Amino acid sequence: MSTRTRADERLLNLVIALVNSGHGLTRAQIRATVEGYTEPRTDDAFEKLFERDKTTLRELGFPLSMSEDTFQDSIRYWLDMQSYDMPPVHLTASQLGVLSVAAQLWRDGALGAESRRAVTKLRALGDPDVDTHGLGALALRVGAAGGAYGPLVDAIDSRTAVRFRYRAASTGEVAVRTVEPWRLAVRRGGWYLLGQDRDREAARAFRLSRFDGSVGTVGEAGAFEIPGSVDVEAMLGLRSAQVEAFLAITPGRATALRAQGRPSEATEACGCAEGRDLVDLTLDDLEQGARLVASYGDAVVVLEPDELREAVARRLRAAAAIPLGTPGAAHDEEPDRG
Repeated sequence: MSTRTRADERLLNLVIALVNSGHGLTRAQIRATVEGYTEPRTDDAFEKLFERDKTTLRELGFPLSMSEDTFQDSIRYWLDMQSYDMPPVHLTASQLGVLSVAAQLWRDGALGAESRRAVTKLRALGDPDVDTHGLGALALRVGAAGGAYGPLVDAIDSRTAVRFRYRAASTGEVAVRTVEPWRLAVRRGGWYLLGQDRDREAARAFRLSRFDGSVGTVGEAGAFEIPGSVDVEAMLGLRSAQVEAFLAITPGRATALRAQGRPSEATEACGCAEGRDLVDLTLDDLEQGARLVASYGDAVVVLEPDELREAVARRLRAAAAIPLGTPGAAHDEEPDRG
């Protein structure tokens, strides 16, 4: 029994064929040789499919061109790759840093190896006078997205409902949830799915680390509309007053934290700040900020405010009390809103 070619595979086959055709391909040659176009049984079905794919390629930016073949009295299609060439790429250290951080989001997914190779190539194209050794200090403290990430991205793109087994944070009970997915977000070191829970008839957030098993689709594509704006902080209960922090950081340490702040204009500080750099930093949330600062250990000292210093000290004391080798001791998850 034959298997139908997926639309994305068929488009990729067409692009490869046109790029390597030399003088282009006629409709008849495309139908006879390109996998995915041999399936339509009627001429009318093939014409509709091919016209739709031509439109898609042009919308994606591919330079699809046509030329008359006077000998065969037909039209040949080809890709003008010379007009598709990119100008020379020159990246600054800051731009490379952003790309390096972005590539970390794919480290556990199907594109992990490809993203690392891409960043390596872009580094090679960067300014030779730029010192990129410090980029290694830029690191995301984000847990793995897991196997649910890919299916959820596809479902959001096609606006298809999903169904999955989910472990509740409060009770540990596992139940099946049916959700209209709106978007994925990273907050407090974890990945979240935001969407409309059909069973509860309300917007909910689900932490991907609590998914139990695979994600399946329900119903047809385009079954719902995604809101124009989704308030992630409100759905996760993270909205709170900002905290202005005054920190003392050991030279050469906590590079990523420094990048978020700014050198302090203060001229005096307590003795514990001696030999350290003074930095002002705006934190969106007290507890989230305490977790971030505590992760740097003795490299960062909180000078102000007192409540942030106490929250950091509380986390460090709790970490010091955990016996070495305790399974899952370092795994800290925030309650979800599912």
